[in-house]
Amino acid sequence: MARRPHNRGLAARISLLFGVACVALYGGSLVLAAASAPASGAVASATPLLVPKITLTIIILILGIFMVRHLIFTLNRLFGKQRHPYLDVDVADWPSVAVLIPAHNEESVIANALSALVDVDYPADRFRIIPIDDRSEDGTWELISRFHRDYPHLVHPLRRAQGKQGKAAVIKFATESVSEDLIILFDADYVPGRGLIKQLAAPFFDPEVGAVMGRVVPHNTGKNLLTRLLDLERAGGYQVNQQARMNLSLVPQFGGSVGGVRVRALKQVGGWREDALAEDTDLTYRLLLGGYKTVYENRSECYEEVPELWQERNRQIMRWAKGHNQAAFRYIWSLLKTRHVSFVERVDAVLLLGVYTVAPLLLLGWICALLLYFNGQQTLASVGFATFAFVGFGAMGNFAAFFEIAAALHLDGSGNRIRLLPLNFLNFLASLINIARACFELVFIDFLCNRELRWWKTQRYRR
Repeated sequence: MARRPHNRGLAARISLLFGVACVALYGGSLVLAAASAPASGAVASATPLLVPKITLTIIILILGIFMVRHLIFTLNRLFGKQRHPYLDVDVADWPSVAVLIPAHNEESVIANALSALVDVDYPADRFRIIPIDDRSEDGTWELISRFHRDYPHLVHPLRRAQGKQGKAAVIKFATESVSEDLIILFDADYVPGRGLIKQLAAPFFDPEVGAVMGRVVPHNTGKNLLTRLLDLERAGGYQVNQQARMNLSLVPQFGGSVGGVRVRALKQVGGWREDALAEDTDLTYRLLLGGYKTVYENRSECYEEVPELWQERNRQIMRWAKGHNQAAFRYIWSLLKTRHVSFVERVDAVLLLGVYTVAPLLLLGWICALLLYFNGQQTLASVGFATFAFVGFGAMGNFAAFFEIAAALHLDGSGNRIRLLPLNFLNFLASLINIARACFELVFIDFLCNRELRWWKTQRYRR
């Protein structure tokens, strides 16, 4: 059930105050950076430091753009007009739907997903559930087979014995057997509600819609500190960032789970790419370039299992960073050149592609600030440190800035969770290091050495 706000309390005030502080620091840093430029008589002695000064100023500008973007999204969600155009569709001539569930060693979670799906409110003659066992070595196939025996009219399993590893390859394999109008994807650890399929199918009555994305809510938040911090991240990323982009008619991102795609549109843009590490980001941009819209449905909630171990979280965000930046390399120039996407959409789409470049830029900025500091440029470097401490924290993350999280907690009506907000700096630092590492590997090892990108499966815990 969707959460409801109860008042405009502490979370809203914190998000606004933090945003104002970021803007003030950002503006002040640029003023002081300009004021610290060397006088004409000192140009020769300052020349060796010119490169780090210019680099630091450019990085502060880039981070400032991301920070302002997050602040605009936050203000829109708190005070702007909200768009939920397909929410009230309940009775209709529903399109046919195939639900795909890729599964590799998922015996601990897949029964919950299948149990929920066989009970959804959707016309049975227009609905198929297709779990795909991808070379599982545990009891995954036995559990899928049991549901097939119990619900032969609904559950139509596939088994994959060979081929390229990774989720994109699995769903491409399964899509070849799909004759339905729509494909809806769920990871094996997701538990959908009874009305979710109709909610995700409703936007496709609009012929311009190529994909739809629902909201992801962690259900294992009480396990430890990490799961609680990831709950904050998901709240900011979906409740504020995705919904604000929907409100502003920008580019909501299609996700690899709790997401649907029009089969005709998918075929028109070339189908799934097996070599895409982030098949959701890849498809988002191919649909955009193909003239289709992606819709975000904030009140279409589905529950997932987030990583409970830092090692798993690190591997997960490295995979996201590599896959996202892979899509950036592929589509940014086509996006800049296209004319059938509005200018505002193109700006937002480019910034979305650049989200996972912020971490290495932030580290480079710190290096430049240290270099200037130890060479007697204390004023500029000190401002740089202060700016990065606030703007970097606000601009970096999985689409979930500090003040976006505060606003999301307010909108969810769960103000008590705001007590964890200072501890989210731990998640920020871990993400910073692992995203920067992923960017380094992608450019200097994967691309230059022509190494194939590797899919890392996230560990499951629930029984």
